Amino acid sequence: MTKIDSAVQRPPSAAPACPAAVEVEVDVFVSGLLFFDIVFTGFNQPPSPGTEVWTEGMGSGPGGIANFAVPLRRLGLRTSLAAAFGPDVYGEYCWEVLAEQEGVDLSRSRRFPGWHSPVTVSMAYQQDRAMVTHGHRPPVTPDELIGRPPTCRAAVVSLDSQRQNWLADAHAADSLVFADVGWDPSEAWRRDVLEQLEFCHAFTPNETEAMHYTRTDDVRTALSQLADLVPVAVITRGGHGALAVDGSTGEVADVPGLLTNALDATGAGDVFGAGLIVATLAGWSLADRLRFANLTAALSVAHFGGALAAPGWAEISQWWQGVRSNQRAGELRGQYEFLDDVVPADVAGLARRAPVTIGFVDGAPAG
Repeated sequence: MTKIDSAVQRPPSAAPACPAAVEVEVDVFVSGLLFFDIVFTGFNQPPSPGTEVWTEGMGSGPGGIANFAVPLRRLGLRTSLAAAFGPDVYGEYCWEVLAEQEGVDLSRSRRFPGWHSPVTVSMAYQQDRAMVTHGHRPPVTPDELIGRPPTCRAAVVSLDSQRQNWLADAHAADSLVFADVGWDPSEAWRRDVLEQLEFCHAFTPNETEAMHYTRTDDVRTALSQLADLVPVAVITRGGHGALAVDGSTGEVADVPGLLTNALDATGAGDVFGAGLIVATLAGWSLADRLRFANLTAALSVAHFGGALAAPGWAEISQWWQGVRSNQRAGELRGQYEFLDDVVPADVAGLARRAPVTIGFVDGAPAG
């Protein structure tokens, strides 16, 4: 079992391993379940039986696997999504937003007549969120939907009890496969779900999921066990940051979270994962990979939703300029000085946030 220490180890001189420069169809291929998210914010606790709570804010938009696809695309990676879409208004709206507004390739996604889009209601309070979801499994399996995956630098999969054979094809084609898991409604936390990690480069559960699947009650013990199953094991801890081990480079890192005025934590873990992928493909040290992922997640929780709240390079540039000009942020400037070499120079004025609801008939912006 790999021993995990709390200290941040210095990376070796060589960059972390990445796929060779070969011709690929897309940069990142993403597969998973798509949800239509409705988010309520601005209250201190969920409603009790027999009561009604009025909230200060509401937003809606694509969720689930879209929380990976949108930030990857906004950060400049050619992104292809394989997901099932319902023919209802939720599914049609999500398709239009992802394809036309965000530029995500949906050539491997399909609409299924008679199938209802999964819907999640997220209630954000006390710096976290609770969710209620209704949905059904898609009419086809991921393997039937995907077939042979496109050649790509990285791939994203959400693991569950259903084994996904396309992972072996992606792994054989030298794609770096990043795996995540969702909440197990049965609370069985079956260990055989982790058998699919043999084809994965990285695994990014949150601390609750990590301890449940490893049958441990300590996050560092859980990380040690996961590090024996996958080259890069990462455990996210919400506002407390993330800790990780990269067995391919010998790096270990424990990076604190960024202080932020959190409005909605929905999808923050997925946005973190997208930032991690961007940083990994750039070849950065493990600590800088976690810092960048923390930053993308922190910027997202200041807005409604996961996918449509995800930052692009313009938002990251604005944040970095603010840190550089803040005389009291010396420690933060030192931690994020790598951004000087990676933030594009031509992003000024490109910052934007998408409407956070389906929209008005007259086309007025959401409020």
